[in-house]
Amino acid sequence: MKRELVVIGAPSSAGSYAPGQERAPAALREFGLIERLARAGRDVYDAGDGPLQVWVPDPAHRFVQNLAAVVLSVRAVADQVGAALDRGADVLVLGGNCTVALGVMDAVTLRDPAAGLLYIDRQFDLNTPASTSDGALDWMGLAHGLDLPNTAEELASAFHRRPLLRPEQLYLLGVDHMLATAWEQEQVHRLGLRWGSHAELAADPVGQVTNALAVLPSGLLAVHLDVDALDFTDAPLAENTDGRNSGPTLDAITHALAAACADARFRVLSIGELNPARAAGHPQTLHRFISTLQTALTGPG
Repeated sequence: MKRELVVIGAPSSAGSYAPGQERAPAALREFGLIERLARAGRDVYDAGDGPLQVWVPDPAHRFVQNLAAVVLSVRAVADQVGAALDRGADVLVLGGNCTVALGVMDAVTLRDPAAGLLYIDRQFDLNTPASTSDGALDWMGLAHGLDLPNTAEELASAFHRRPLLRPEQLYLLGVDHMLATAWEQEQVHRLGLRWGSHAELAADPVGQVTNALAVLPSGLLAVHLDVDALDFTDAPLAENTDGRNSGPTLDAITHALAAACADARFRVLSIGELNPARAAGHPQTLHRFISTLQTALTGPG
């Protein structure tokens, strides 16, 4: 029998490039996510949302914008995920941006220091306020989890341990290494991070996930999906629209997530960077994405 599934919203775009992602939890609920998971056989408890945060420009902190809000959101995710794990549940976290994965891993590693993170994203998310001028924390998340040099002290120190993550606990899939900054490429090499490309994930989603799971630690497993890993033409969902005609289709990601969530170690799936406005002209894409989550968390319908 499957465990109870707790759904948590993290409606924040504070660490993003612009508003939009804060609407994702509400949109997925409005399109029937909770009901479809329940009809598919999961015992679902909707635990509600953390703080609603809408991106605003932060000219006083141009290279690390809205830092205090991001820390607040990450801590809220950690507290809610921790409470769900303590009641023996699996967890679905609806971001928001990719900083939600930090809150997830703070909760998971507090309960199992040997936990692993399968991170599906077109970016490495290893930038720091010193390596990029963008100031958006949503592509700096893993840098703070790994406590890389020149990260923001308030975020890197916001967890129960420091560093929150060790390289051997992490495997990245879906990466387009051509988008990586020179700093990110240097850190990947220095830390010996394991990763697979967006082309490899598109060609063999189950094989890529299987390979990653084989080398991740034996502890609890969290899976994070940044929807910008998807081919934007096939599934226009991501805040970042650059992934046109490259990367896995939504069908391929469905197979990847289903394989990951079927692993005996699995406990948390988090979603990041979904901007519902991208699907305004093609709303069936949101229905398709909910079908992906349903299949991953309940099995084929």
